[in-house]
Amino acid sequence: MASAAPKPISVAQPKRRTVSASMLPPTWRRDLRDPYDYVEEVGRKIGFDEIPSIVPTPPAGRGLTRAQVIRRAVTHALADAGFVQVLQLPFASADELDRLGLPSDDPRRATVRLANPLAETSPYLRTTLLPGLFVAVQRNTSRGNDDLALFEAGAVFRAGSGAAAPMPGVEQRPSDAELAAIEAAIPPQPWHLAAVLTGDWKPAGWTGPAEPASWRQALAFADVAAGAAGVEVRREADDHAPFHPGRCAKLVVRDAEGADVLFGHAGELHPLVCRAFGLPARTAAAEVSLDVLIAVAPGGGTIGQLSPHPVAKEDVALVVDETVSAGELQAALVAGAGELLESIRLFDIYRGSQIADGSKSLAYALRFRAPDRTLKDAEIAAARDAAVAEAVRQFGAVQRA
Repeated sequence: MASAAPKPISVAQPKRRTVSASMLPPTWRRDLRDPYDYVEEVGRKIGFDEIPSIVPTPPAGRGLTRAQVIRRAVTHALADAGFVQVLQLPFASADELDRLGLPSDDPRRATVRLANPLAETSPYLRTTLLPGLFVAVQRNTSRGNDDLALFEAGAVFRAGSGAAAPMPGVEQRPSDAELAAIEAAIPPQPWHLAAVLTGDWKPAGWTGPAEPASWRQALAFADVAAGAAGVEVRREADDHAPFHPGRCAKLVVRDAEGADVLFGHAGELHPLVCRAFGLPARTAAAEVSLDVLIAVAPGGGTIGQLSPHPVAKEDVALVVDETVSAGELQAALVAGAGELLESIRLFDIYRGSQIADGSKSLAYALRFRAPDRTLKDAEIAAARDAAVAEAVRQFGAVQRA
């Protein structure tokens, strides 16, 4: 069989001159057909490390994304506050959702089943982080570690449309419609943040008796997470599984347009849930949405103006119906006070003989300050009266003397 004619080949070697050579392959090397075969043969003979490579210059790194920066800030702030981060497997079972006491129409029951689960007892992807944390708490308490403040940040999975993803060919780039169909077939995977607290939050010592972990620390968990992103949380009473109906708070934040957005829930777990998962009595927990926090977090790089002028302090005590929450009344005061209001804080709740049955007295500390001047008494009184007037308009509040 006639062999191919010799082909001159130029081989560039580092720190050497260019060499032209002719190669005549032997008759038994029928694999040497194309120019690429000759190049590979030369590289194999002289060493691929001797052939210089010229690759495109990679673009400069742009650092972490905004979402990554906020997630790191949140987890670092929680660790600084005394919580311990854990990582749990993202698998769940239908029995866990039943033990959580979720109603049949709860969105957390819209699960994604794995085609090849590691264990048939947990064939679904998790829709909430709490069962995994319950397992970590149970494992620790069984070994005598009772004082726990564990948290986890991770993705949860919700069932999507159920449509099968198309399988485009490899001969060309998928069309925009095919890419959109592939994206739509992927189940939603929002990021959540959850915590579980048991035992003592602070141990007994010379400073005083031990402080047990309770729903207060669960609410503080959400405040610390939101504060790390520069977001303020408003709390409202709610009834949400798996929490105790009378000891559960709905956590609400505001977006850039001022609309309320559900952030999550926190409080004390229901006694039936504690018994079902083998948790200590009165275990507290919280679960919030990291995606919501990232979406509503203000942009960085700006510092608010600091006023050198003195602050004006005003306290108001309002009597409202028992059904009115402190957060709702505070929002009314903020709306009425206007731009001069710098801060507001609830400092007293009174129920007693001086208040009619079915009512309560809520006392707030209001702080007014202007950025460019010292406020006059008339301006302070007008802002305070406007705040009270808004509370009267919305809830029929009565100001106490």
